[in-house]
Amino acid sequence: MRLRTNYVIILHFISIVMVFESLLILLPIIVSLIYREGIALELLASSVTILIPGLLLNIITRRFRNIEPRRKESIIIVSIGWFILGLFGTFPYLFTGAIPNFTNAFFESISGFTTTGSSILADIEALPKSVLFWRAETHWIGGMGIIVLVVAIMPFLNITGMYLYQSETSSAAEERVAVRIRYVARNLWLVYIGFTFAEIILLTLGKMSLFDSICHSFATVATGGFSTKNDSVAGYSPYVQYVVMLFMLLSGINFAVHLTMLKKDYRKALKNEELRTYLSIIFVAGMVITFILYANNSITFERAFRDSFFQVVSIITATGFATADYLVWPIQAILLIAVLMLIGASAGSTGGGIKVIRHLIAFKKVKQSIKSIIYPNSVISIQYNGNGVEQKHTSTIMGFIFVYLVILLVSVLILMVTGLDAPSSFGAAATCMAGIGPGFGTVGPVSNFLNIPEVSKYFLTFLMVLGRLELFSILVLFTRTFWRS
Repeated sequence: MRLRTNYVIILHFISIVMVFESLLILLPIIVSLIYREGIALELLASSVTILIPGLLLNIITRRFRNIEPRRKESIIIVSIGWFILGLFGTFPYLFTGAIPNFTNAFFESISGFTTTGSSILADIEALPKSVLFWRAETHWIGGMGIIVLVVAIMPFLNITGMYLYQSETSSAAEERVAVRIRYVARNLWLVYIGFTFAEIILLTLGKMSLFDSICHSFATVATGGFSTKNDSVAGYSPYVQYVVMLFMLLSGINFAVHLTMLKKDYRKALKNEELRTYLSIIFVAGMVITFILYANNSITFERAFRDSFFQVVSIITATGFATADYLVWPIQAILLIAVLMLIGASAGSTGGGIKVIRHLIAFKKVKQSIKSIIYPNSVISIQYNGNGVEQKHTSTIMGFIFVYLVILLVSVLILMVTGLDAPSSFGAAATCMAGIGPGFGTVGPVSNFLNIPEVSKYFLTFLMVLGRLELFSILVLFTRTFWRS
């Protein structure tokens, strides 16, 4: 039986996203008034320009607000929703003249909401504080996901939001919880908010201004990487850098593990295989690069340790903050950084990339295949956290990794055709798909994306959303079967 797609439901949820986004601009307006920047009216105009059509669309479609979106409609809502966020997110940049070029504003907006952290800004500190706050706010909202936010704080929606939640979050991270998805989303947001406030307090104790503390906390917990400074966090004290490092590390952990910790089930949390693998990778990579830097540079061991672990945590969690230019490090350290870009954080975290759990299951699959050759008559199952992993799940994971790498390779070739050199093409494609921020070549940690071709910027914004939604929610839209079924 063929079910018709209910486009009115899709438009209703898009209207909700628009109304939310218009209200989010109210905070930068307050910041502008506090610092007397004289652009509050421009910000208000950008908010109203989104609010009015959003409200009208909401009123027209409101009789459909209690209808549960099916999987197909949820995929469309989530996919279109991110581009809608990015499109209207350009208004504060354009209306204030902070970023007058639409292409650059769209790139910065999508980069913010997808928590990629890649930027076209050459002089960040020249921007008004209200605009800098908007950049940080796009990170914070995008970190947990706007659809998860809608499901969490819209109690008048008499729906579970199950398909919406699953369409935006990682299926590899799914923890079967015997409550409605709406309450799961609320609990995730409570942890998210708790981390944010904790980091703000700790950063202010390190003599960082309240404004910078808020902006950097938004960017850290969302693993985004937008800083209010041109040199990222390199100019701050070691204490501040360690605090940022700690919260990047925490934000790269599956938030379901944090919820388990809050329930005081510490044994279950610490037995999580992905968590142990994630921490082990960080420790090994951090120590290797520490000794490489200490042996090849005239710096103290503490400085080598801090720079090494900060960049390792920043890259694997896809945050993108920087305390050093890793492109001037020895080649062994640079190659290790490139590998970390392809690993990613934990599933169910705000971090990006392929995700540790997928690499872990893929490694177990390879190990199983080797054992099957040695013991052809034996039945060898794949175990994860003490439970058997079904064949269909391992096949999906192996397929995801293959598709991810193929898209990365094709993207590098496309970017080279548009005029970028090979290192910059790989760095730009890898960092935008994984949501990291800085890459290699001309888009390294001390550079930006301002001078790359316009067509490359639009292609990279597509890669940002593609990576943020973990490929298939976007790729399925390009199949005839999806629209026909």
